[in-house]
Amino acid sequence: MKKFALIGAAGYIAPRHLRAIKDTGHELVAAMDVNDSVGIMDSHFPNAEFFTEFEDFSAFVDDQTILGKKLDYISICTPNYLHIAHIKYALKNGIDVICEKPLVLESKHLDELKAYEEKYGARVNSILQLRLHPSIIALKEKVDAAPAGHVFDVDLTYMTSRGKWYMKSWKGFDQKSGGVATNIGVHFYDMLHFVFGKLLANEVHYRDDKTASGYLQYDRARVRWFLSIDANNLPENAVAGEKLTYRSITIGDEELEFSGGFTDLHTQSYQNILNDHGFGVEENRAAIETVEKIRVQPIAEAGDKAHPLLSKVL
Repeated sequence: MKKFALIGAAGYIAPRHLRAIKDTGHELVAAMDVNDSVGIMDSHFPNAEFFTEFEDFSAFVDDQTILGKKLDYISICTPNYLHIAHIKYALKNGIDVICEKPLVLESKHLDELKAYEEKYGARVNSILQLRLHPSIIALKEKVDAAPAGHVFDVDLTYMTSRGKWYMKSWKGFDQKSGGVATNIGVHFYDMLHFVFGKLLANEVHYRDDKTASGYLQYDRARVRWFLSIDANNLPENAVAGEKLTYRSITIGDEELEFSGGFTDLHTQSYQNILNDHGFGVEENRAAIETVEKIRVQPIAEAGDKAHPLLSKVL
């Protein structure tokens, strides 16, 4: 039985990690969060230690090592901008990491993490759950089986409506979240790279605090994309269905169905990591470099590369 700690226990995504630790048959020894709204722990590990101060958490981790009970993994579910510091803390203590997306905000941090892995002998694992989704795996198999040189036309649309709280939280600050394309889109860009290969071109056609849109060209795909947390941008068919989240990927004239199948992907991710088949630092590079460029590059004229919903924001 492996011994886990979790940093960011009060966060939105933490329950999936708690469940994954429990479902894979392992033990949560301790958790930490500056917010003490962590009653969800009672459903999984009511006997785990809990800390609201990082110094107290760190002292506990040190004590466990001295007592011969060194942790095997630290799971990280903290705000995006804190990932790099928390990963480095775990690695410096020789403890393997399981970190939520985005692994880091800047590609230079990937090189730093590789150096830390080499120096301290611990490993970084990331949650790239879309690579495990059955529909995405089937799509990759279809693309791989297509004639060499065939390039697919893809439209990616993802909207998840958020209230006024969002812009006042850390997620509303680009330097903390990486902006909307990073915060809600980085795993989609990873998926596109995973399925369609090397990124060849990256254009941004629109970018504000709540919405971004652009064009990506890969070895095997031309992708028009649109991401938003603004309910005003939802397409009419989503509004009619009273949906707060809308996701769509079309490849040519065919829509990829992947609205379901997400329930157990964190547990599957953990199982793969525990079996030494996790996704490490390098698997994150393409997506991190993609969103890093989306944040800073000049806005380009869309022309015939415009996503169908771009007209809603222009």
